[in-house]
Amino acid sequence: MICALVPASDSRAAGKLVAALLTCDLPRYREAHKAFVKALVLKGYDQSNVEVITQTPNPDLISWSNSVRKFNAIGADVIVAYGTSAALAALRESHDIPIVYADVYGPVETGVAKSMVSSGRNIAGVSSKVPLVTLVKTAMDLKPIRSLGVVCASREEGSQVQLKEARRIAAQAGLVVVEANLASSAGFDAALASLFASRVDCIYVTECTVGSRNFEKIVHRATDLRIPVISQMPGAAHKGATISLEADPVEQGQVAAEYVARILAGKRPAQLPVVTPKRVDLIVNMKAAKSLDLNVPFPVLTAATRVLK
Repeated sequence: MICALVPASDSRAAGKLVAALLTCDLPRYREAHKAFVKALVLKGYDQSNVEVITQTPNPDLISWSNSVRKFNAIGADVIVAYGTSAALAALRESHDIPIVYADVYGPVETGVAKSMVSSGRNIAGVSSKVPLVTLVKTAMDLKPIRSLGVVCASREEGSQVQLKEARRIAAQAGLVVVEANLASSAGFDAALASLFASRVDCIYVTECTVGSRNFEKIVHRATDLRIPVISQMPGAAHKGATISLEADPVEQGQVAAEYVARILAGKRPAQLPVVTPKRVDLIVNMKAAKSLDLNVPFPVLTAATRVLK
């Protein structure tokens, strides 16, 4: 979905122009952007003095790059990028316009920022990184795990960072990692079939686009084989994950609005540190656990910040 762009001259009549790029059309990005617009209004930037335009292109490098080029052409004052792929595209295509990112898993690891103290360039924002080790250990408390299936995408930097973390954690815990690379929607069924054929004990879905869009399908097929699914993607538990560890999309949008307001007031992005998420939920889905004939230990319930019944 692509929202109509406003000519630069029209937007200038209203004041500043803020251009938002969503990596793809997913609820987590829409929720974050909704919170961003609301928070920006509360900071004094409404339709009387700022124009906010959005683009949600096809999730591929050419489409992300083209969107940023359009933002450059119309003279955006700030670009807001939701997701790692959108943030990296903005960095590649826009060198003069300040960029604010949200929902980027591991800004330093993905190359979005040079350090947590400063990006060292014309970009700043909020990380969505939460501790994968907590998610994996909680799953291991739920049932014995010898092999961990990881659903990922080789072309998405955020997904690859999560895959590397999963490998490291698995090595420390003595687990075998089996990867399912969802490079495209066309290969979804084959990749998933290969993963299930490996008889993994648990499936971890990274933030890859194809995995996000087909999350409920993954859960459905895994449930038939009595395999729990875990993830760090916002909304995963409500889509059937047995356990999820989720950064709050609303907080992501609110922090992005705070940074955009500071930049519009004259702050340079390189002067702003990477913000780490404070609102993080460890969610246990009791309905999903029951469908897998799993008994949830009391310590797991105690550690959870939310329980879905």
